[in-house]
Amino acid sequence: MIRQYELVDRVKAYDPQADEDALNRAYVYSMKVHGAQTRASGDPYFSHPLEVAGILTELKLDTASIVTALLHDTIEDTSATLADIERLFGKEIAELVDGVTKLSRIELAADDDPKRAESAKQAENFRKLVLAMSRDIRVLLVKLADRLHNMRTLHYVKDPAKRKRIARETLEIYAPLAERIGIHQVKDELEDLSFAEINADARDSILARLQYLRKEGGGLVGRILAELKEKIAEHGLEIDVSGREKSPYSIWRKMQVKNVAFEQLSDIMAFRVVVDTIEQCYQALGAIHGRYPVVPGRFKDYISTPKPNGYQSLHTTVLGPERQRIEIQIRTKDMHEVAELGVAAHWAYKSNERADGRQYKWLRDFLDILEQAQKPEEFLEHTKLELFQDQVFCFTPKGDLIQLPRGSTPVDFAYAVHSEVGDHTVGAKVNGRIVPLSSTLSNGDQVEIATSKSQTPAPSWERFVVTGKARARIRRYIRTQQHGEYVSLGRAMLQKLFRAEGYEYTEKALQQVLKIFRQDTADDLLADVGAGIHTAREVFNAIFPGHKTQTTPADKAEKLLTEEKVVPIARERAKKKATGKDRPLPIKGLIAGVAVHFAGCCHPVPGDRIVGIITTGKGVTVHTIDCETLEGFQDTPERWLDVSWDDELDLGDSHVGRLQVVIANEPGALGTLSTVIGKNQGNIINLRVTSRSIDFWEMLIDIQVRDVKHLSNIIAALRATPAINQVDRSRGQ
Repeated sequence: MIRQYELVDRVKAYDPQADEDALNRAYVYSMKVHGAQTRASGDPYFSHPLEVAGILTELKLDTASIVTALLHDTIEDTSATLADIERLFGKEIAELVDGVTKLSRIELAADDDPKRAESAKQAENFRKLVLAMSRDIRVLLVKLADRLHNMRTLHYVKDPAKRKRIARETLEIYAPLAERIGIHQVKDELEDLSFAEINADARDSILARLQYLRKEGGGLVGRILAELKEKIAEHGLEIDVSGREKSPYSIWRKMQVKNVAFEQLSDIMAFRVVVDTIEQCYQALGAIHGRYPVVPGRFKDYISTPKPNGYQSLHTTVLGPERQRIEIQIRTKDMHEVAELGVAAHWAYKSNERADGRQYKWLRDFLDILEQAQKPEEFLEHTKLELFQDQVFCFTPKGDLIQLPRGSTPVDFAYAVHSEVGDHTVGAKVNGRIVPLSSTLSNGDQVEIATSKSQTPAPSWERFVVTGKARARIRRYIRTQQHGEYVSLGRAMLQKLFRAEGYEYTEKALQQVLKIFRQDTADDLLADVGAGIHTAREVFNAIFPGHKTQTTPADKAEKLLTEEKVVPIARERAKKKATGKDRPLPIKGLIAGVAVHFAGCCHPVPGDRIVGIITTGKGVTVHTIDCETLEGFQDTPERWLDVSWDDELDLGDSHVGRLQVVIANEPGALGTLSTVIGKNQGNIINLRVTSRSIDFWEMLIDIQVRDVKHLSNIIAALRATPAINQVDRSRGQ
């Protein structure tokens, strides 16, 4: 363990003005209140807050952060109270400790599904963490150090399932947060420790290959460093050049994203050039590009357009010394400090400013999402969208820079400008050209949003937006609209039942049963009835428990739908619908006699890669392998069947393929579309307009085709038609 004087010396080494008395008192107090407590490793519990404090000294944080680290578990795990902390160490420390304290005291409603309860707890913890760090970013810094030490000692936890859950949570939430605030050394270690727990075999394999490359390469890295320094020095620049091997997890993730083998990766090593000024950054870049061939599409200028976490650097990839493809990062010394320490570099001991998290735009976006989300789980879902996306940089007509996740649309852009702009969006121009709202934005696009006070968010927008802020705002609007409709429907259903039973309906009667159904208002209960969560009969019986009613045919039908008798009925109907008269199914790999039907979400046709999903009450549902609906079955592998198309399939049979089409809103466009499909031997059997605007119509079209090649020919013909703006297969709509 770090001794008391050693901790003080570490802090005073970078901050001679540090409050030595506060550090000593916190050290002694924490040791005293934790007493004889031990960790899973058998070490004294006090070793944990001490190690967390040690991690923060490496980031050169201020005295208050170090004191908070020493005290961060005292409220939860000892007899100490928040009032004690405030009395002994002041209000600032008390607020920080309160923000960082593990949130295990959250009272959760009983849940029959343990996995859901754990998910809700994780989401609520994360929601409270965001609120705390929005007031003071040091809360996040201490929390990250806390998680880092827990991950370093994770192997002492005996339960494998618990270890994996903690590692996955770290990988999904804490590592991306560390990246967002730019602390890459913490982010890399969190990822590597999580990777070792979740997929140890893959990590060991990558480490073995890296070891082999080091052995085979001999002095290659040294020779590359020497040549780079020599060539740049020829231009009169004094530089510091270093090489860094990428982490096993970042290598593995790139292999997964790009679907390539380890041997196909060419940027396992990153070389860093550090200079004194921004001008020298571009001079060094010119020297490198003038000497070595540049790999097209691999240059990024994060100096003129920094990342959201403040990271600045020039990135380029060249065929460098010895014809090796290498990635080079060029930055100043100040940029390098920010790249290594992130937000900690801006605000360590030397800053007297309040570390208000609201100054960070990504954190403000989190707070906007928090305001719109109905449940903590929904908030966590939307913020994961924000955390895991790469960035694109777009501009307003006035030249303001808007940073968005890759894959964003004009609707995402509108919500990034302002929530009200997003809500009232009616159209968009990208680089002066009118485009559909579902178009994907690219780096450097100039986006102009047209608005109307009468416009409201369209439910269809949720299908294509990618930012959590936009999705949360759209969902909130839809939820508000649906709630009103469900209230009206539920009221009508209860009024009808009350009349049938000879009673006068009043909403006063609902007040007495609100507690039974765990609702706060009569409207909430009516909405549940309208949505089908509770039946009108259930509410009526709760209001009049002594009333005897005659069972009606409708009641019998409602009862039947809740019993298992519906399963064989649905299976038989599905079987008849799928098989027709005595025609064999064109699918191999099915269970004999089971009912089968093709999924209406992705509409598989012969030639598509397919998979079967066993569905309660429906037998087997056949999906395309890339159908979005399959994400809901990832946790139930027992439902998956390996199926394929019959080799002897009669291609004269017709199958239904679904297309998403965007056409210009102009005379004759729809006629042109149907003509093109007809000329290519396709038969439209259904067409539904999903969205209309002044300039474009979006629609779903079901077409009878022979196979996937036939459907692809139709798509190609449509894409070549001027009146048609966009055509894609529908995947899980």
